[in-house]
Amino acid sequence: MTEKLFQDLISKYATELEEIKNTAHQLHQHVNQTYGGVHPYSFHLDMVTASVFRYGHLVCVEEQDLLPLFFGAYFHDSIEDARQTYNDVCKIARKWMNEQQAYMAAEIVYALTNDKGRTRSERAGEKYYQGIRETPYAPFVKLCDRLANITYSCSNTDTDNQHMKEVYRKELPHFLDSISQPSTDPRFVLPSVMVDAILDIVIDDAKRKK
Repeated sequence: MTEKLFQDLISKYATELEEIKNTAHQLHQHVNQTYGGVHPYSFHLDMVTASVFRYGHLVCVEEQDLLPLFFGAYFHDSIEDARQTYNDVCKIARKWMNEQQAYMAAEIVYALTNDKGRTRSERAGEKYYQGIRETPYAPFVKLCDRLANITYSCSNTDTDNQHMKEVYRKELPHFLDSISQPSTDPRFVLPSVMVDAILDIVIDDAKRKK
């Protein structure tokens, strides 16, 4: 999709996008979830979705995919962190979408929901990554999520930031390999400009430490 068409569609669905954003914000506010211990969780959701606004034209195939794509970004943590079920997410999505669109939106959210596990590696194992690779737009939204987290962790200096920054840095090769697969379908592709942005952040942070 051309960037112009993508931006035109954003304008066309501006009301729906604003309502989706506000609903996601309220869900996480209701469970008192924060980000980085200092921000409302909406701070993170908006960072993730900022990449959809910026890079979404590189993956979005058609008009009917626009709302599911943005919904997936705003709601990507709603099952994992905001006490929603898969059926809850479907019901919410139907407020703005037809059944096919709502299914696509819920599948993105479900794919990005960690598995049950005692450790980080158990919660994000091969089954989890397989689900992402096989779900349209899930690899892209997951990359948006990681870009947001790495950007934040490398821009602060408290203990939690330092810890997660190292976790993301060490995970990066495996992470990129795990969510990517050869495909001619844009819905499954990781935009190289986003991968390069993540690598640049990590490299710049390493230079600052020297």
